[in-house]
Formats: sequence, C-alpha cells, structure tokens
Amino acid sequence: MKIHSIIIKVAILSAITLSLAGCWDHKELDDKAYVIGIGLDKHKAEGKVRVTYLIANPEVGSQQTAGGANEPPQEIVTLVADDFISSRNTANTVVAKEISYDLLQVLIVSEELARDPDFIRVIYSATKDREIKRSAQLLVTREDAADFIKFNQPRIETRPHKFLELMIERGQETGMIPEADLNSFFRVTESDADLFLAIYATTKKVEKDEMETTDDDLMAGEIQVKGTTNNAQFMGSAVFKEGMMIGKITGEETRISSLLDNTWTTEDILTAVQDPFDERYKLSLRISQKKSNKFKLITGNGRPTIEIEVPLFIEVYSDPSMTNYAKNRDKVKKLKKSLTAAIGKNFTDFIVYSQEELKGDTFDLSIPMRKEFATLREFREFDWMHTYPDAVVKVNVSIRFGEFGRQTKLPDLEEVRD
Repeated sequence: MKIHSIIIKVAILSAITLSLAGCWDHKELDDKAYVIGIGLDKHKAEGKVRVTYLIANPEVGSQQTAGGANEPPQEIVTLVADDFISSRNTANTVVAKEISYDLLQVLIVSEELARDPDFIRVIYSATKDREIKRSAQLLVTREDAADFIKFNQPRIETRPHKFLELMIERGQETGMIPEADLNSFFRVTESDADLFLAIYATTKKVEKDEMETTDDDLMAGEIQVKGTTNNAQFMGSAVFKEGMMIGKITGEETRISSLLDNTWTTEDILTAVQDPFDERYKLSLRISQKKSNKFKLITGNGRPTIEIEVPLFIEVYSDPSMTNYAKNRDKVKKLKKSLTAAIGKNFTDFIVYSQEELKGDTFDLSIPMRKEFATLREFREFDWMHTYPDAVVKVNVSIRFGEFGRQTKLPDLEEVRD
C-alpha cells in the first residue's frame, strides 16, 4: 500500500514537472516573418502558381523600439511554386526568418486566376493549413496580384497590415465592398445554392465619364481621384459561382446586395438620389436598417414567387432645392413616395440582372428560404440554384424617415438674396 502511494506521488510530481516545461518549443516574435497577404497569379506552366508574399515589419510603428525607424515597413517576395503551402520553405531561401501565416489577413487573387476553372483546386489548399484562419478575406484584383501588392503604396498609414485592416473594415461598413471571408467562400461554394461576393480592388485607373455615373455606381479603378494619395481602390465585388469567378458588380449593386441580405450588417451607407422637386439636384441620404428583412416563398404548379419586405431607415442630409421638408408634411409624403419608387426600382432591376445574367442571387437568399421546407431533402430537391433564375421576385420597400439634417429648417432663398 505504501509503495502504491509512493508511485502515485511520483507520477503526480512528474506530471507537474513536465507541465512546467511547456515552452520548450517556443520561438521569439523576432524569429518569424509574418505574412499578412498572399498574392496568387496564374502561371503558364500547368499545375504551377505564382505566389507573392507581403511580409510586414513589426518593428515599424512600434513605440517600444526605435530599431525599425530606418527600415522599410514591408518586404515583398514573389516566386513560382506548386501551391502556396509548400512555397513557404522556398521563400525561406531569401527570407532569413521563418515564414508564418499566423497573422494572414487577406488572400489576393488576380482576376485571370479567379476566372480559371482550376482556381478552386488552388484556393482549397487554404483548408488544410492550420495557420490560415477562415476569417482571412478574399480579394480579387484587376491586374496581377503581384503588381497590386507592389504598387499599393499607402502614404499616411504605411504599415501594410493596418492599412488593409482599415480599408476592408471601412469598406464593409459603407457597403462598398462585401464581407468576403474564406469561411463564407467555402460554405457558399459547397452549398451550391447562392453566389459568393469577393472584394474587388485595383491600382490601375480606368477612364470613365464622370457625368454618366453616380458616386457609388462604379468599380474599383473607375473613381477619378487626383492628388498625392494611394493608387489602390477598393470598390465593388467579384462574383463567384461554384468556386469560379463569373462576373463583377459595382459598388451600388454591392450595396443593394447588402440591404437584401440579413446576414450582412452595413452601418453607414451614404448615397445621392434624384430630388423629386427639382431635377437639377440630388439629395444626399444616409440609409440604414433598424429591422431585418422578411421573406416569403409561394410555390404552386407554376413559377415560384418570392416576396421580400425591406424596411429602410433614411435620414436626408441635404436639401439643394430649399424645399424645407421638416415643415411640410405633404412634401415629405411626396419625397417618401418618390424614394420608395426609385429604391424599389433599383432593387428590382438588380434582381432581374442577377437572374438573367448571373443566374444566381448574391445576397444569401437560400438561407431564409430554407425554413419554408420541412426537410433538408425537400430543399435540395427544390434545387435553389437552378430554380431562382425562373422565380418571380417581388420587393416591397418601406421607408421610415429620421432627421432632416442637423438644421431641419432652411432660410428662404429669396429673402437671403433680397
């Protein structure tokens, strides 16, 4: 009995001793090269891919050390490999520190590669590596990913990891770019019911007639910006169907997708619409959603009908025609009727485009529709991807006004100029 007690004590002490040695395989932060972005481009050789690593310098911008004051904020390495998993060892032939994906924020893919039918074989490597988080964002570029990384040179926020984080976070808040994490990409691809939206970006400018476009009816590269700012633009979405890019939509169409999608939260949509009281001007609006959309599916012998109720909360921030909405209920009613018709038409036109051109929905419509079926088998037999293009979709927009700007009442223009 005594021997048995001694054995137990020795076992407990051994376990405690071993647990104290848990840091035997630790590595210092300075021993790793943290990749925050991976660029993927198509290579002429079959089965090969061109991989670009965007490596952040953690010492730049740090208040604890002045060692990075004279160092570049980032390092860029491009090489040809079989995939972006095994390429890490190859990259270490030129990078002294161990390549790490622990802080990977974004996968940057060229449009050429994204449109390749074999792209899905490349991207699914991300499901195998434990260091690649499913929260990493998927970004598609008009040019090669290597060129985008090279020519993306922010002027104020020079730390690449912070720049990408802020650009993507703010773009998603305004609805100009979609929420495009890898987990959603794999979920949508494997469910084979909806279309997936990835972030669209570029550093190449495209000529666009400024008079024929609105502020948000544009794609990345089409915004005519002058000055000393960065060339990179993040706007619009790349549309994926069954793991392959099939098209693009503008920032305005991305916003419509966000407003139709209950799983997507947009907090600060600012846009301009036609002033119903003076065609020369446009009204600036702030659109948000205080309540969730409601969906209803009606099936019968004919085409299925989908009814969508979209409640919008709108604040009017400008009044160029000097209408003074806050003091005139009749004009508010006319404004509400005009906005309801205009926004409803935009929604309907985009849905028709998604049915006729994209052959699928970009706003996760299959998720609320699943509850209309008793079993998962019934939903699968309904074959949502092929049924949606032929369905009748009706959108009902309801508007509730907030404030009409900080100063609700405007002076009379004739009295001011008297």
